[in-house]
Amino acid sequence: MSSPTKITVNNNGSLKVEGDMIVVDPQGNEYNLQGRTVVSFCRCGLSKNKPFCDGAHRDHFEHDAVAFELPPKKV
Repeated sequence: MSSPTKITVNNNGSLKVEGDMIVVDPQGNEYNLQGRTVVSFCRCGLSKNKPFCDGAHRDHFEHDAVAFELPPKKV
């Protein structure tokens, strides 16, 4: 059994995703990750490489990532 994909919400920055993954656009076309198993996704909207992070958030995006419990799932 493979380990689950891990997503880290970075303080003042990106979402770091680690593990086997396929990333697709809204039409289902795959991004060619060139074998990467770690990528970072932009959360600030400033990256010129969206949806991937290029570090443009530095000094322009503030968020302290602190885990919390979501409300119960709607059924």
